[in-house]
Amino acid sequence: MQKKLNLVLFGPPGAGKGTQSEKIIKKYNLTHISTGELFRKHLVEGTKLGLEAQSFMDHGKLVPDKIVIGMVDDKIRSTTGTSGFIFDGFPRTVPQAKALDKLLTSVDGSISVMISLDVPEEVLKERLRNRAKISGRTDDQDDVKIQTRIQEYREKTMPVSSYYEGQGKLVIINGVGTIDEIFNNICSVLDPLKELV
Repeated sequence: MQKKLNLVLFGPPGAGKGTQSEKIIKKYNLTHISTGELFRKHLVEGTKLGLEAQSFMDHGKLVPDKIVIGMVDDKIRSTTGTSGFIFDGFPRTVPQAKALDKLLTSVDGSISVMISLDVPEEVLKERLRNRAKISGRTDDQDDVKIQTRIQEYREKTMPVSSYYEGQGKLVIINGVGTIDEIFNNICSVLDPLKELV
């Protein structure tokens, strides 16, 4: 299997990951891997992994990493004609990051870079409130819920960036500016990596 550009896009709620990932996917011909989408697909199709996940969710429990990784594995192995993958909302924990490394190694791949969008908390809150007005998303309207989501990101997900930093793969991008300014900064990181694959 040829080398691919594999990217983890990282940042707190409201950092602009969705907007930027669309532009990255288009420019670099990457396949988007979102665990939320994978869950929906497996649940709808009633796959073995989907049924296993459902049994945990029915009891209000978190779906174990083993099942999540199984879904990611299935997606990677069944995707053809892509230049690489962009992981969105995954890995969320260091054990997931380690499992992803192992999985990619098994298909002769690795994470090329983690791009972390850095946005001050006040700006995040403002963006989420504005997004709520446009999209009507209830989790973006309540200040307490917004604070909880940002706090949870800092406590549970931030350690993943330290994991990739330890591998020399973390790049922090200023997530404040116009969409194109931020995208150009991301491209300045990805373009040289694209030459290497």
